[in-house]
Amino acid sequence: MKHYLNFKALKSAVTAMAVALFVMGASQAMAADDVKAVVGEAAPEFTLVDTHGETHSLSDFKGKTVVLEWTNHECPYVRKHYETNNMQTLQQEATADGVIWLTVNTSAPGMQGHTNAEEANMLIEKIGSHETARLLDHDGTVGHLYGARTTPHMYVVNGEGTLVYAGAIDDNPSSRHEDAATANNYVRAALASVKAGEPVETAQTQPYGCGVKYKL
Repeated sequence: MKHYLNFKALKSAVTAMAVALFVMGASQAMAADDVKAVVGEAAPEFTLVDTHGETHSLSDFKGKTVVLEWTNHECPYVRKHYETNNMQTLQQEATADGVIWLTVNTSAPGMQGHTNAEEANMLIEKIGSHETARLLDHDGTVGHLYGARTTPHMYVVNGEGTLVYAGAIDDNPSSRHEDAATANNYVRAALASVKAGEPVETAQTQPYGCGVKYKL
């Protein structure tokens, strides 16, 4: 029993060290890329093409609240939110209220979660997504600009173009499906505050999920 407990403690310590090193490396990579997205400041302008060949710039939606959702349909954390219909419900609520919802795929060719336009449109139909548009960022330009680290990684931009929320979708960083319904949803709360003309109480949180699969 003593040896068993020691092995468990050692395994936990090694796992914790590995996670810490991964997070440190990811943070250093983001710093080196000179992230421009800062909560409380103007959200960085960008232009991307969607899965129907249409071009979208953030400035196109001036006066509208915009949600940016980084996605990777093969990531278990993303699957948790889509297979429970948690993400689609939030998208539907938001877009019905006039919010622009832009889902961004930054997975590079050959990497987990990469889809071409046709594959993405088939996936959107299959899962019943209610996003306004799905933007293809396969070279990672916009992902690096915003410092997107995980899937999902969520951002909320108000009508004045200010980034008012960045971070996790909710406060339960697990991939278990049953946790989606009981978590405190930061994005829903941020959208409610923006609609009410109030400051976002929790404006920045630690994102969780799979690391964004940037081009190597």
